[in-house]
Parts: sequence; structure tokens; C-alpha cells
Amino acid sequence: MVVPRVQAAIASAFGEEYRGTDPVVRPSQFADIQINAAMALAKRVGMPPREAAAKIVDALDLDGICTATEISGPGFINLTFDGTWIEELLNAESAGTPDVPAAAARRVVVDYSSPNVAKEMHVGHLRTTVVGDSLVKVFEALGDTVIRQNHIGDWGTPFGMLIEHWLEIGEDSPAAALLVDDPSAFYQAARAKFDASAAEEGGFATRARLRVVALQGGDEETFAVWQRLVAQSKRYFNAIYSVLGISLTDDHIAGESSYDAHLAQLCRELEDRGLARISDGALCTFPAGFTGRDGEPMPLIIRKSDGGYGYGTTDLATIRYRVRELAADRVLYVVGAPQNMHLRMVMATARDAGWLPDTVEAVHVQIGNVLGEDGKILKSRSGAPVKLMALLAEAVDRARAVIDASRPELTESERALTARQVGIGAVKYADLSVGHDTEYVFDFDRMLALSGNTGPYVQYAAARIRSILRKAGVLEQYAVTNTGTGTDTDGDGGTTATPIAVVEPAERALALHLLEYSAALHKVREVLEPHRLCTYLFELAQLFTTFYDQCPVLKSEDSVRESRLALCAVVLGRLSEGLDLLGIETPENM
Repeated sequence: MVVPRVQAAIASAFGEEYRGTDPVVRPSQFADIQINAAMALAKRVGMPPREAAAKIVDALDLDGICTATEISGPGFINLTFDGTWIEELLNAESAGTPDVPAAAARRVVVDYSSPNVAKEMHVGHLRTTVVGDSLVKVFEALGDTVIRQNHIGDWGTPFGMLIEHWLEIGEDSPAAALLVDDPSAFYQAARAKFDASAAEEGGFATRARLRVVALQGGDEETFAVWQRLVAQSKRYFNAIYSVLGISLTDDHIAGESSYDAHLAQLCRELEDRGLARISDGALCTFPAGFTGRDGEPMPLIIRKSDGGYGYGTTDLATIRYRVRELAADRVLYVVGAPQNMHLRMVMATARDAGWLPDTVEAVHVQIGNVLGEDGKILKSRSGAPVKLMALLAEAVDRARAVIDASRPELTESERALTARQVGIGAVKYADLSVGHDTEYVFDFDRMLALSGNTGPYVQYAAARIRSILRKAGVLEQYAVTNTGTGTDTDGDGGTTATPIAVVEPAERALALHLLEYSAALHKVREVLEPHRLCTYLFELAQLFTTFYDQCPVLKSEDSVRESRLALCAVVLGRLSEGLDLLGIETPENM
């Protein structure tokens, strides 16, 4: 709310080069907020923190905004807002007209999910999928043009093995159905045949290798089978995305095969520019700053010694395409943390080649591992990666057991719907509520808890408010949906807005947090951290609980009752909209 004003004051006090300084806004025991920027600025501007704070305060323009501004301690700036100003902003938001400056819109390409054809999606794919989908939703909400890219693994050596296996068993064989029903089993069956015949002349392994050559050479029969494998896998991917509520569709698929026709020319261009050379039979680039344990420059293999292409080649073709053809201002790779070195080398090579200009931001949004209770990467009892569909089904089953016990009066369809919304929401929220680059322990009991920073806690707060508005007979008046949007019931382009009065401390705290919503979204957009939105929603749910405990709503009289109901409606809208941006539904009942 006041960050731009504080930054303007810092620029006025110390020079324009300091305008971008973080004001370091924190809660205060003695005021509404505390500005701690002077503590960090003091050394840079060469004066004591308290003196720096005084210069900031002298330059602050807070007329009509604050009733008190004071400096405390070594240089903390405490601000107490004018209650009328809070009410004006909050009522503007409740009418659908928040007074928040928008950042310049960008054209953003987001690479996320990226499963492999003919392989099961496992728990490791969960994070790349839900983090990427939440980011694109936030970007779009703030006005960015977003291009989703699902860079599936659909090309290369393994497909010779898979195609040969498909041809041997026949498409009508029960084993062929595994491609959709159990992709890992289909892949493992092909791999077992390949390994068993590795030393057999003319056997399955030999035929599989020849299939790779046939595929890359455009053989019609081989290519037709490849298309079938990809089509079957798409159906499986879409089943997962449907259960998770992910916005990816077939139109967003841009797999490795998309770039095959451009790889030879890409290699020639790198050679012509003197950026690639032969090393141990392979064509490699050696971007500056990357060395191995022996201190020698690390190679990024562009063309293998056998003439084939690898991830380095397709990833370079990908980034070149996204800049040249998709006109990206920002390219994000929502990919596992172990790929960081590889992606940095790709980006460095692309910049050296002029394919990734300085005007385009390329970022690896690193995704950490999901761990089991033993602190190791989550696996099944057999030691295999946990299948994502099975994990999601268990989440829904666990939620259903709780709902059956606690809400037997709901109909069968209501309980089934709520179980899905809570179970899937709990898994997604648990993933999104921690830093995407950190590891976390997968724990169903914690995920499904109705206390703490969990999806069900935030969903319950929203369901509780909906129940309050329903009891008051005003739910339809405010028309808050599960995505937080209101309907225009009075013809003025916004929701029906009853003036909200901010009187009690709990009302004030809740109102101030509501006014931070847009700032929270812009921060997610800036630093690419969806967990900040989770934290905002969790704190909002906590503040609502305090408000509801301390400020009677349904039992209040007349204008106070109407004001508090309107405040409840604004909170419900923010909770529902925020959950929607996380890809989580808001249940009608809990």
C-alpha cells in the first residue's frame, strides 16, 4: 500500500539510485506497520540508522494516509494508518476497483510438467506440474501473456525399444493396454526384453537399435507406431492433469521431437561461430565459468560421437525457438534442481550464440525433492518411485473417510465432491506452501489436518464464511464463487457493496491484510515463489478466525451486522481467488 511512497521518499532523501531499495515492511507491536529500511541503508549512505530514518520520514508524503509517524529504537519507522483511509481502500476493493498499480505486462514462456512418453508420472512430477501451473495462473491474473510449454520426452534412443516391443506384442494385446493403464509396466517389459537380448546377434536389442535409425530416418511404419505411443501417453497425461486440475492441454505440448528438424543446422551454426568443437569424437561447447573437479572446462555435448543428439541440443533449440518465434520476454524452466548445472550451461551457450539476448530473462525455477518419512526420496515399498495417480487416489480416499465420519448428513455426491476437493487440494497446497527449491516430507496426516498451514485449514475458513453468509441470507447477494469472482447484481459493474466500517482492532488487522493481497501476488510474480501466496492465505484465514471470535457477526445489530457481513464476503472472495490461483478448489461444505 505505501511501499511506492516509501521508495519515493528514499530516492528523495538519498538519490534516485536508491529508489529500488526494499522498504523492509514488518508488523509492529506499536503501530500498523514498521519500516526497517533505514537499518539496511545506514552503511550505504554513511550515517547512523536513526538519522537515515529521520531523512526518510522528512521526505515521506503520507497526508491523508497516516495519523502517526514515529521513529523508535535505533531507526525503526512506525506508521499508524488513518482509519478512514483504510475504509476507503477496502470499500474500493469490495466494489472490485482496487487501487493498486500494475507492473508492466510481459510475454512469459513457462516450461513445466514435462513427463516422458510411455512412462508413469510419479511423485517427482507433482511439484514441477503444480508449481508451474500456479505460476502461470498468477502471471495471467496480473496481465502477463503466458505461453505454456509441456516439453515431454518423446524422442530419442528409448523409442526404438518401445516401438519394437509394440510391434511384437500387437496393438490388440492386453500388454499393449498397459501403455495407458500402467505405463511403467509397458516400459519395463520392453526394457527387460532389450537387456535380455543385449548380446544376442539379430535379437530384440539389435532390432530396437535399428528402429531408432528408422524413426529418425522417417520410416512410415515406425513413425506411425511412434505417433500411437505418443497419443496413448497423452491420454494418460490428460487423466492425471484432470484429477489435479492442471490447465495444460495437448495444445501446450512441445516435445523434444518438435525440434528434430533444426538440430543439424543448429550444430553447424555453433561450429561456424567458433563456439563448438570436436572433443573425444563429440561436438561440444565449453561455456566460460564451468569446470569439472579436475579444473578442466566442462563440455556441453551438442552432437554425440555416434552422430546422435542429446538433451543439450534440443534444449538449445528450445530456448532459441522461444526467443525467436514465441517472442518471450521471460523464459522459465520449472525443472528439478539436479538439472541446474545443465540448464545454466545451455543458457550460457545460448547467450554466447546470441540466441538469448540480455533483454530476455531466463530462469531455472528449481524444484526440490519429495521425501518419505525416512528423509530419503519418496519411494514405494518395492523401492520404485511412487505412482502419482495412486498417491492422488489415496489422498481422496483419506479425505473421504474423514468427511463420511464428520458430515454424514451430506448427500453421497456432496461427500464425493468434497473429498476430491479436499484431498487433491491438500496434496497441492502441501507442495506449494514450501519453497519450491527445498525438500519436504510427504505426510498425509499433516497435509489433511484442519490446523496449521494446510490446504484444509484455508478451505475450511472459506467454507465457514460461506456458511455465515448463507445463514444471514446474503450469500447470493455477494455471489462469491469458488474462484472469488462476484456477479454484478446492481448494474454498476461490481458486486453489491455494503459500506464496511473498520472499528475494532480485529477488524483493522483483517482489513490491512486484505489490502496486501495484490502486493502478495506481485511478489509471487517477481520472485517466482508460490509459497508466498500460501502464507498470505494462511495468515488471512487466521486473522478471520480472530475477527470472528472477537467481533460478533450474525448477532450484531443493523449497520454493524451489515458491515461485518460485507467484510466476510471480501475475505471469502480473496480466499477463493487465492486458492484458485494455486489451482485449488473451494468446497461448498466441509
